Amino acid sequence: MTTDITVYWDDQMLDHEPPKGAFKFPFTPIVAVPEVHPDRRERVQNIRAMLDHAFGDIFETVSPDPASRKAIERVHDPDYLDWLVEFCADGGGRIEDTTTGLNEHTYDAARVSAGAAIAAAGQALDGSKDDGQEALPYALCRPSGHHAQPDCADGFCYLNNVALAAEAALATDGPADITADRVAIIDWDVHHGNGTQETFYDRDDVLFVSAHNDHGSWHPEYHPQEGSIEEFGEGDGEGYTLNVPLPPGTGNRGYEAFFERIVNPAITGFDPDLILVSAGQDAGPSDMNGRNIVTREGFRKMGDRVQQLADETADGALALIQEGGYQPSHLSFATLGVFEGVLGRTVDLDGYGTGDPFEFLDEPTELVDEWLDQAVDHHGKSPVFA
Repeated sequence: MTTDITVYWDDQMLDHEPPKGAFKFPFTPIVAVPEVHPDRRERVQNIRAMLDHAFGDIFETVSPDPASRKAIERVHDPDYLDWLVEFCADGGGRIEDTTTGLNEHTYDAARVSAGAAIAAAGQALDGSKDDGQEALPYALCRPSGHHAQPDCADGFCYLNNVALAAEAALATDGPADITADRVAIIDWDVHHGNGTQETFYDRDDVLFVSAHNDHGSWHPEYHPQEGSIEEFGEGDGEGYTLNVPLPPGTGNRGYEAFFERIVNPAITGFDPDLILVSAGQDAGPSDMNGRNIVTREGFRKMGDRVQQLADETADGALALIQEGGYQPSHLSFATLGVFEGVLGRTVDLDGYGTGDPFEFLDEPTELVDEWLDQAVDHHGKSPVFA
């Protein structure tokens, strides 16, 4: 039973600061006051406050080493990395006509963020044993990573933290004494983990399962992937990319069905040595960058689910890698729910109890079932369901 938390974090990750504008978009004269970009530092500062308040007696903070160039090149092209270093050295700015921006500190912050994910994966592997690991490794990553592709930044992401963690776990010279043969990545961020998909699309040693809004491609160059069920992997990787688009308004019941009908059988059939979670809690009811209504209780159930899967399939080897979540207050409630589920420990908050004050909409259950039926029918062709 996992009883403690190791938080991989360093204040250097606060130095990254995208440019202000109209929310995530460039400034426009019709907005009188430029708005802080949604990837604001308050997001992770609030998570830190939640951990201090709710789990102060059972967590420790470890400052990770920045990821080395060698480790980063397991995923990213050298030419892209050279461009990223130079772009930051020149002061950063917004990348062409995208919503993604950098400052002079972004590359260094991203290296620390990637190092946090790699260290968390290493701890998960080394801590795994028959009765499960004693401490949950959690990489509190900023900037996030799952949209970053091998050759470009995208969606507020520059280095793909979870992909780098998976590659490190599979490497013979990785951070752990144990080398993984198979790694499963569960991505419940409300946006499709297109960069992670791109990294492993033709491989069968990494299973990628992603539930997300059906937002499709949002840029022909920087985000061409659609996240549809038809994006299923290719070559050796056919059937090892399982995309599950969900309709707007999907809530706790829909995500529970996603786990029951897709995640549980897929992970069980794949039988990984390590489970990594791209833990973006932006499927909440008040997140301005998503359209779903998962509450603290829903995230609590997902945390419980991934812990059970890790115990049953991977000797307890589980690591959480922070991704999105852009309503800074609800992000704390949602992430608290994840930890409650993993640890099997519910926290009674003064004035809030064990509930979620942001809950306010009903879930379109029939549409969720229809879309999940389509995903189940399609993904049944994957080898992991054989």
